[in-house]
Amino acid sequence: MDTSPKTIFVKPEDVEKKWYLVDAEGKTLGRLASQIARVLRGKHKPVFTPNADLGDFVVVINAEKIKLTGKRPELKELYHNTGYPGGARFESFRELIKTKPETVMEHAVRGMLPHNRLGRRIIRKLKVYRGATHPHAAQSPQPMSF
Repeated sequence: MDTSPKTIFVKPEDVEKKWYLVDAEGKTLGRLASQIARVLRGKHKPVFTPNADLGDFVVVINAEKIKLTGKRPELKELYHNTGYPGGARFESFRELIKTKPETVMEHAVRGMLPHNRLGRRIIRKLKVYRGATHPHAAQSPQPMSF
């Protein structure tokens, strides 16, 4: 008789997905992004499985009130390439936080997730909004503070 403990692999459809609400006002971008990535990935659950999407949904409000410390607001730039020769594009943090604050938060969290098809599936559970209102009241997200 084999009495050794068995490793349990949980399937994504067997896990209940919860919704959390995070207020980004006055929080530091990187510290908040790492905690959000942890919840999206499912690492806060005891049944965490590295190759499965077991994480929860996260709704972030007040994305325009996120802050960076020190000289980072002047120095930070977001980079992307169009794919053509000479297609490097840079956007400063100061400009982006005024025009598209959702992009700043999504970019920070995306960098902390796996860079494969699992990461692309996980990032869809992140909902970022610039104001204090969001259209996910029907899911009744629980407030979460870090």
